[in-house]
Amino acid sequence: MPQFDYVVVGAGSAGCVLTNRLVLAGHRVLLIEAGPKDNTPFIHTPSTFIRVLGSKRTWLYQSEPQASAANRRMIIPQGRTLGGSSSVNAMIYIRGNPQDYDDWLAQGCTGWGWDQVLPVFKRAESNQRLAGHYHGVDGPLNVSDARHRHPFSLAFVKAAQEAGLSYNDDFNGEQQVGVGFYQTTTHEGRRRSTAASYLAAVLNNPLLTVASNCHVSKIICQDGAARGVIYHRANGEEVMAYAQKEVILAAGALATPKILMLSGIGPAAHLAALTIPLVKDLPAVGQNFQDHLEVPIYARSKQAISLLGQDKGWNAIKNGLQYLLFKTGLLTSNVVESGGFADTSGSGRADVQFHVLPVLVGDADREPIAGHGLSLNVCFLRPKSRGTLTLRSNNPLDPIWLDGGYLSHIEDVQTLIRGVKLARRILRSPSLTKVIKRELLPGAEANISDASLEEHVRRYAKTVYHPASTCSMGVSERTSVVDPQLRVHGISQLRICDASIMPTLISGNTNAPVIMIAERCADFILQQDGD
Repeated sequence: MPQFDYVVVGAGSAGCVLTNRLVLAGHRVLLIEAGPKDNTPFIHTPSTFIRVLGSKRTWLYQSEPQASAANRRMIIPQGRTLGGSSSVNAMIYIRGNPQDYDDWLAQGCTGWGWDQVLPVFKRAESNQRLAGHYHGVDGPLNVSDARHRHPFSLAFVKAAQEAGLSYNDDFNGEQQVGVGFYQTTTHEGRRRSTAASYLAAVLNNPLLTVASNCHVSKIICQDGAARGVIYHRANGEEVMAYAQKEVILAAGALATPKILMLSGIGPAAHLAALTIPLVKDLPAVGQNFQDHLEVPIYARSKQAISLLGQDKGWNAIKNGLQYLLFKTGLLTSNVVESGGFADTSGSGRADVQFHVLPVLVGDADREPIAGHGLSLNVCFLRPKSRGTLTLRSNNPLDPIWLDGGYLSHIEDVQTLIRGVKLARRILRSPSLTKVIKRELLPGAEANISDASLEEHVRRYAKTVYHPASTCSMGVSERTSVVDPQLRVHGISQLRICDASIMPTLISGNTNAPVIMIAERCADFILQQDGD
């Protein structure tokens, strides 16, 4: 029976990073991924990622009907391929706000303050343009400026300045507030997922075994320690894999707590109700769920220059040839080219983020508005609402039960209302009125009541696909799941390394912070081993 030093569950943003560091340190690693390889051009061509969402390379998780969000189910796509969500996301490189990490430190997460994590961010990064105190230039992860800027993206950045916001050339630098163009995890016009960067560097190393299309159903625990995992191949064959040193869960904030509970690690009463033998009573598993929500403002454009139809006919041929020959043009775009951060509460810290899309977009549960236009999405950054994730049964193939608690805290609604007001003011600034004919939703009229805006928020708010915090880091095993070195409370040789360990969600897109978390996890493991 094959034995490994480490078994890593999940080849996503975190799993690929951790695997790279362990293999380069000379360890035998089994990396298990539920999905297929990342061998489709729709992953590697930046603007075509939308074609991967909903395919076999993504999970489509869904919540229960959300009472505070017009009784709608929220759909949460997550990566299911090598690279995970770093292979299917919009590639935006954002670290969050320094205060986010100092807040973790204040909650007892020793070693996770901004001064401790900044060097790790820099070590991982190879920035095309930026260097100095805030940026690295020699890391595995390429970060670059966009090669394409849509006229709507340019118009938004100018209009936001006309509305009083400052221009920001680096959202990961001295300050987060302001508007501008996002840097992305791309290199020379191609996506740089953690599979294309970290994993590719060790893929041919004999110390590494990658098992794709394999579904982990249980952690093997003996005498209070994780000894390995049970997984199933695509043909249904059951395999047991043993780890001489550790098992690390990097399956994401929705799958990691599921695997823990299926293994008997979680809330005792819940596991007993499903006749799952208890290994460790950890009440916080599946609790404290957090996610970012955004609400769209839709506007009709004066000219037919949005992204609509760019993948059809002559447009598709022209864009494809430009990309193939020169790695320039529309296909190099991450679509969400511009945006920014604003402080709508006067606290001195950004509380909303803008994602600008030069096309009218829908969601997994609704079709987009027909015709050409612009979507200006307003996202709150630090949700107050909390949700819960549990099992439906003891069958590993059954979907999770998720009550996201979306918009259940009134402060989240109030933040989005303030953000929508600011976005509508930007939409009516000169540089956007030159290209926009009229606002479609929430409405064409300039003055809309707070009650109507709240109705719009509750009806149209959607997840930004940043689930987190279901296996929170902390000190107490009654209120957290892992300690500050990411070790699961009460179970030796088991760690968690993904967004589920965030005590509170960071203020921005989550891919870069998850990569940092994986780098930190590798440090903890290798320091323990003396490597």
